[in-house]
Amino acid sequence: MCSHASNVFDTGNYTTQLQRVESSSCTHNVPPPKSLLIATPVEAGEFSLVLFLHGYLLYNSFYSQLIQHVASHGFIVIAPQNVYMIRIRVLSISVVPQNSSIGNSLIILYTVAGPDTSDEIHSAAAITNWLSEGLCKFLPPNVKPNFGKLALGGHSRGGKTAFALALRKLNITTNLKFSALIGVDPVDGMERGKQTPPPVLTYVPHSFDFDMAAMVIGSGLGEMKRNPLFPPCAPKGVNHEDFFNECNKPAWYFVAKDYGHADMLDDDTMGVRGKATYCLCKNGESRKPMRKFVGGVIVAFLKAYLHADNEDLLAIRDRHVNVPLEFKFDYFV
Repeated sequence: MCSHASNVFDTGNYTTQLQRVESSSCTHNVPPPKSLLIATPVEAGEFSLVLFLHGYLLYNSFYSQLIQHVASHGFIVIAPQNVYMIRIRVLSISVVPQNSSIGNSLIILYTVAGPDTSDEIHSAAAITNWLSEGLCKFLPPNVKPNFGKLALGGHSRGGKTAFALALRKLNITTNLKFSALIGVDPVDGMERGKQTPPPVLTYVPHSFDFDMAAMVIGSGLGEMKRNPLFPPCAPKGVNHEDFFNECNKPAWYFVAKDYGHADMLDDDTMGVRGKATYCLCKNGESRKPMRKFVGGVIVAFLKAYLHADNEDLLAIRDRHVNVPLEFKFDYFV
């Protein structure tokens, strides 16, 4: 069923370009605190902004098709790249005697410390503070950012980081105000009681205290294991359902029934990390429907809460527009 509403699930009317900005290669301009991937319209105009944070151990380039979809509808999307440090704590070192049945060996027992998101929260705040100072230098001619209309979003661990920054965790503030918040299959840790610090979820309904509209997008397969060897990528108890339950109005919630935690990424994600996105999480049949769905509901949500145009969002709610997959939703406004 189609209506007079535009289909936000299709590519928009703007031509887009991807611009990579390295944090260490700028000589004449103010460099960003982190390397960036920027998707922007190339036509002249003033455009709202989206700061989008990637998932754990992923590359921002894995989201190039998604952020270009959003940009094609008239938004500038800034996707920073985080670098992760894996800390190994040695528990014990022992030498097995030479006459042992396993030979003369050195045995080291160790654990990998749980990933702390504090650095990512600080980085997201630093990039936000840089935008008004440095972003314009890296945009096409006559493309102007509207710093008064800024949304914050992220996927997986990046979704948790986005919520943490919006909640002013670690007492961090920014010099620009966020007007909308998006969590794409956000994850707060391994399971309830094993949240990565600083924890975001409190398990108190409607306890999130931020002054902006929020949207949570979930994956129906994210809480399922791909195989017995690996945990689910978006475990129940720390996933999208819990994030939405703690939101205050206005809040929107969409769940893609038959798709997985990484299905909004590019079709071709290269390298070891890219291959892992196909191996570690339970996935749907293909990525394109999920990517179009996530891009479409993000655009509809941004238009509603940054541009005061809720036509597309209501059309999705009322199922008056063709949607690329089966979904369920909830909301309170």
